[in-house]
Amino acid sequence: MTTQSRESRGKLQILLAAILWGTTGTSQALAPTGADPLSVGAIRLAIGGGALLLIAAIRGHMRRDCVKQPWVTLLAAALVAIYQLSFFAAVSKAGVAIGTMVGIGSGPVFAGLFGFMAHRERPGRKWLVATGLAVCGLLVLFVSAPAGTIRSSTTGVLLALVAGASYAGYALAIKQLLPGRHPDAVVAEVFALGALLLSPLLFRTDFTWMLEPRGVAVILHLGLITTSLAYLLFAHGLRTVPTADAVTLSLAEPLTAATLGLAVLGEKLTAAGVTGMSLIFAGLIILGASGNKSYKS
Repeated sequence: MTTQSRESRGKLQILLAAILWGTTGTSQALAPTGADPLSVGAIRLAIGGGALLLIAAIRGHMRRDCVKQPWVTLLAAALVAIYQLSFFAAVSKAGVAIGTMVGIGSGPVFAGLFGFMAHRERPGRKWLVATGLAVCGLLVLFVSAPAGTIRSSTTGVLLALVAGASYAGYALAIKQLLPGRHPDAVVAEVFALGALLLSPLLFRTDFTWMLEPRGVAVILHLGLITTSLAYLLFAHGLRTVPTADAVTLSLAEPLTAATLGLAVLGEKLTAAGVTGMSLIFAGLIILGASGNKSYKS
């Protein structure tokens, strides 16, 4: 397989991961009454991290010397945990529209900055154009949101920026852990440790809603599909795709979420919404196309 083919395959894996992440909001919206956002995040990470650890162990990818870069592993796990807390808190304080758009939309910007700082990866014209289109699309979607759904909050916006930086940061950290390691083992270590860091939240959780059939379905979907499977795809894709490209491709998440909101939750799609989604899709097409590299050497 050529380098170009491996990169194309990696982009497809990351795109599929982002689509799975995009189902998270709809899944949470369908959860039974009583599901607390922070607790859902902690339980999701616990189930997902445990499943990833089990998969890696069964496949024989966990070894005694598995943690070769303990500080980077700890940093990645801490950022995973911070992302869960900051993202859900941002949505709670600033509203779904602002929290999601600022959190996810700022990810590519932070990824480009962090990639340059850590690896001297200089974003090229293709990345700049693709990211610019996608972020503009997110802004259009935000502006087109009904006024009643937006609650401006400086604290919420700041928390969303923390979430965006955390996501870009742990993507970069995971990429640094991948050389010479199997992706299954890397994500298993990071997410299991992240789940351990969030475990104190489980002691204040009301588990009643999870006893309902719909609650069980939601938790299994969030833990096994949107966490275990999605992050395995993401880690495999990161082996051949630059960090900033990976985070920009992940903007397919809000595109998926908006589509599901329309089809499943009965949300209305305005002309501005169509424009925003089209801009995001255009950015993904530009970045996902094979050929010219997105980074300057």
